[in-house]
Amino acid sequence: MQNAIAIRHVAFEDAGTLENVLQDRGIDLRYLEAGVDDLSSAKDADLLVVLGGPIGIYEVDRYPFLKHELATIEAAVKKGVPVVGICLGCQALAAVLAARVYPGKQKELGWDEMTLTEEGKTSPLGAIDGVRVLNWHGDTFDLPVGATRLASSEITPNQAFTYGPKVLALQFHVELPQRDMERWLIGHTLELATSKVDLGKMRADTARFAPQANAASERLFNAWLDGACLERRALGRLLGRV
Repeated sequence: MQNAIAIRHVAFEDAGTLENVLQDRGIDLRYLEAGVDDLSSAKDADLLVVLGGPIGIYEVDRYPFLKHELATIEAAVKKGVPVVGICLGCQALAAVLAARVYPGKQKELGWDEMTLTEEGKTSPLGAIDGVRVLNWHGDTFDLPVGATRLASSEITPNQAFTYGPKVLALQFHVELPQRDMERWLIGHTLELATSKVDLGKMRADTARFAPQANAASERLFNAWLDGACLERRALGRLLGRV
């Protein structure tokens, strides 16, 4: 694995701690801006990352670029490229795997502890067992056929899933570095105001929970990448390419 491409929807929602992990592994990460850049170069990536954003993945009529984005993600999955989807990216993965994506019964905005399934506890998500992570979403999705549920919350039954060894979908945000929270509070100001979120509490909770979540996220991403790389090398040996 030598290069990674991230599809980014808003400038302040980047790959965060995942980018740190990739840099430590000597993997170059390049961003493509959704709705602006040509996504065709994503076909050459060794790893595809699909990040979050304040739109619905089902809003193709309002945001026509989503059709091309979904086709790009679907092609990567079919090709066997490792894909990580976070929040909107998680919903995009659910959609390309033929699951329904729709508004949840209420928004989740804040730091919460996930309930891991038995499969989740033995997966890379075991790193966040007992750790509060950041929820920031209004949409949810049905679990795709053939996917394995890894985590849930009281409000959202499907918080994370895998689809084979090369697809990781996370509804919540483990990638947000503590230092970047203020960027989110500025960028999402309208949503926060209409949702009546206490910014003081959000800042205090971030200071309290983000350091542990940031460390756990790097363990999570490293463990998942190790598995994805091993699977890819095994396939290469089988095909006589390694």
